[in-house]
Order: sequence, then structure tokens, then C-alpha cells
Amino acid sequence: MAESIPYYHPIGKEIEVFSHAYQNKLPVLLKGPTGSGKSRFIEYMASQLNKKLLTISCHEETSSTDLIGRFIIKGAQTIWIDGPLTIALKEGHIIYLDEIAEARPDVIVAIHPLTDHRRELYIDKLGETFKAHEDFMLVASFNPGYQRGFKELKPSTRQRFVAMSFNYPSAKIEAEILIIESKLETEMAKLLVALGCKIRNLTELGLTETVSTRLLIDAGKLIKSGLPKRLAVKVAVVEPLTDDPQILTALNDLTDLMI
Repeated sequence: MAESIPYYHPIGKEIEVFSHAYQNKLPVLLKGPTGSGKSRFIEYMASQLNKKLLTISCHEETSSTDLIGRFIIKGAQTIWIDGPLTIALKEGHIIYLDEIAEARPDVIVAIHPLTDHRRELYIDKLGETFKAHEDFMLVASFNPGYQRGFKELKPSTRQRFVAMSFNYPSAKIEAEILIIESKLETEMAKLLVALGCKIRNLTELGLTETVSTRLLIDAGKLIKSGLPKRLAVKVAVVEPLTDDPQILTALNDLTDLMI
């Protein structure tokens, strides 16, 4: 059904590249800051390709066992339960490992044979090797600017993927996205985008993360539902960015000036 297709506004040739990568059974790496549309893009592409999408949000405790599967005790029996990676591999789904650099090193080791010509997964607990289904696709993402030098992907891992960089869209496209996603009026959407761009350029604030399109959409939804504009921006944009009192004051002052 048309209404179930996630909205996505292309900002380059990413749809074309992804389609060709899928056709050639190549894994894809999406690089870019938080909230720049990576997850929405993969949801859109899965919908376009009519494929089931399994998403794993990786964190420092994510292990290969979480992805591959484990033995569990059920009654008097010990049975094997496939993890999401194994399910996707066997059934031909797209699996999306969001923020893969955050996961434990054994995750990277486990996916290596899936990212080259072998397209297979060895499960040591079963002593078996499984070949990937014809339609299986591995997609991963990471934020190269986040904690630079601490959570980076090794070049040997990066080079196993077709890679695409995502960034925040142009002001014109970002305003269009806000209008569609939050049903905001054009002028208010433009004001929010202008504020977002201004904060992104304030590099002297030293923010770990900056204003994402996602935050602007959240603010737009709150405004559209009747929350006062400045309060909506404060709770949806400013407060999520920092806990530093001085930076909060500076960002709230900027909001009062622009909104």
C-alpha cells in the first residue's frame, strides 16, 4: 500500500547506487552524522525492493551471539535459536547494523565472510557453515565524526563495503522534508531550518552532536500540534544537544532571536 512507503527525499545518487549494490550482492556502508537520514533511507530502499528489513541498533554490549543465535534451555531440551543475522541470511532479508562501530569486535569478525565473495556465515556452536540466500543483503552504518579516533572502523573492514556518505540536506530540501513530515507551514519550516543551520555552524560550542533533521522534524510536530514555538524548539532541539548550562543559555538566546 502506498501509505506504508516511508518518505525519503534523495539528496544525490544514493538510490541508484544502492539498487546496483543490491543487484550485484554487495554490502553497503552508510556514513554520516546522527539524524542525517541513513535509517530512513534503508527503510525506503527495503520498501522499494519489497524486502523485509531487520534492524539492529548496535551498542557496546552487542556481541556476535546476539546476531548469530544461541542455545536456550526449553523444558528438558537444549534448542538452538537463530539470531537476526542468521534469519536474514537464511530467508533472504536485508539486515541493517546501525552504528556498527559501537558493537564488540567479535561482531566485525563474524560478518567478514559475509562481506566478500564467500557470502557465508560459520556458526562455531553448531559446527556449520551457511551460505547466504540469493536475496540477502548486509547494510551497516556508522558516524565517522563521533568520538573520532575512539570508535572507528578499520580500513580492512571499510574496504569490504560499497560506501556512501550522508550529510544534512540543503536548506531548501530540508525545509521540504519538514513540511511533509511535520505538516508545518512553509515559513515556519524555513525558520527552523535556518536555526538548525546556524547552530551547525557554531563549531566553537564544541557540541558532540549537532542539530539533525530528525530534531527539527520533532520540533515541527510539536509546533503543529499547538506547543508554543520557542518552547517546542527548546525541548526538541536545544535540550537534547547538551547539558552544559552556558551552552544551553547561548542556544536558547539564539532561538529567541531567530524564532
